[in-house]
Amino acid sequence: MNVRKLDRVIPSVAASDGAGVKLRRSLGSNPHARHDPFLMLDEFYSDDPDDYLAGFPSHPHRGFETVTYMLDGHMRHEDSGGNRGDLGPGDVQWMTAARGLVHSEMPQQTEGRMRGFQLWLNLPAREKMKPAAYCDIPAAKIPVADAGEGVRVKVIAGALAQDGKETKGPIEGLSTDPRFFDVHLASKAVFEAPVPAGHNAFLYAYEGETFVGMERQKLAHRAAGLLAQGDTVRIEAGDGGARVLLLAGRPIREPVVQYGPFVMSTREEIEQAVRDYQAGAMTRDPVRRIRVA
Repeated sequence: MNVRKLDRVIPSVAASDGAGVKLRRSLGSNPHARHDPFLMLDEFYSDDPDDYLAGFPSHPHRGFETVTYMLDGHMRHEDSGGNRGDLGPGDVQWMTAARGLVHSEMPQQTEGRMRGFQLWLNLPAREKMKPAAYCDIPAAKIPVADAGEGVRVKVIAGALAQDGKETKGPIEGLSTDPRFFDVHLASKAVFEAPVPAGHNAFLYAYEGETFVGMERQKLAHRAAGLLAQGDTVRIEAGDGGARVLLLAGRPIREPVVQYGPFVMSTREEIEQAVRDYQAGAMTRDPVRRIRVA
C-alpha cells in the first residue's frame, strides 16, 4: 500500500460567476491551478439571497463536462435542446457539453441557503466534438457506503472498494474514469480507500478539520489539496468531524486552450467555437438525456 501524500494546496478565493453569484474557486482560479483532467472547482454557499438570486442565465459550453452537486437549495436548469430539470438537496447533474450547447442554471428560491459545487472535467481531443448529453441524478439514486467506523461515503462516480465490497456510483464508463466521493467523517474518524495508481487525485475540505496521509498533513478549510501519486488515499477528521470531496481521474495529458466557457486543444478550435456560438450553431443540435436506472 502506497498512501498518497499532500503535495500541493490551492486555497479557494472569492469570485463571482454567472450574473453575479458569489462563490469560492480553488481549481481554475488561474491557468496553473488545474489538476489534469480537472479544470475547475467552485463552491457556492450563502444564506443571503442577494449572493445567488441572479443565478447563471443562458451561456454556452464546448469541449468538457460540468458536474453540479447540490447540498442545499433548489436550482432549475434548461438547455438549448429543450430539456429542463430541477436539482434539490443531494441531487447531481452530469453534463457533457462536448461539441456545444447553451444552458442556464437558475435558483428556484428567494430565501434560505443555497449550497453546492460545480466541477469542470476535461474531455480528450477525440471526444470534444461528440454530441452533447446530460444526466440528472436524484439523491435517492446515489449510493451511500459505510466505509468504516464513523465514515459514510456518497459515491457519485466510479466505484469505492472497501473490505471486499464494491459500491458503484451512477456515473461510470467515461474515458477519464473519474471518482467523485463525498466523504463524511465523525470526530477523529479515519477513511482509507484505494485510488488507481496513475490517476490524479485531490481533496476539497468543506467542513471541519482534515488531515491527509500517514503524515497527517493538515488541509486548510475550503482548500483543494492535490495528492502525490500512490494507490491509497487516507483522510482523518479532527475533533469536530469533517466533510471532504475526494476526486480522482485518469490524466489526459493533452494541451488545454481555454477561452471562458470553451475548452479545446488549439487556438484555432477556440476561434471556431466562438464563430459557431455567434452563428447560433450551438443551439441547433439535440442534447441527449441519459436516464439513471
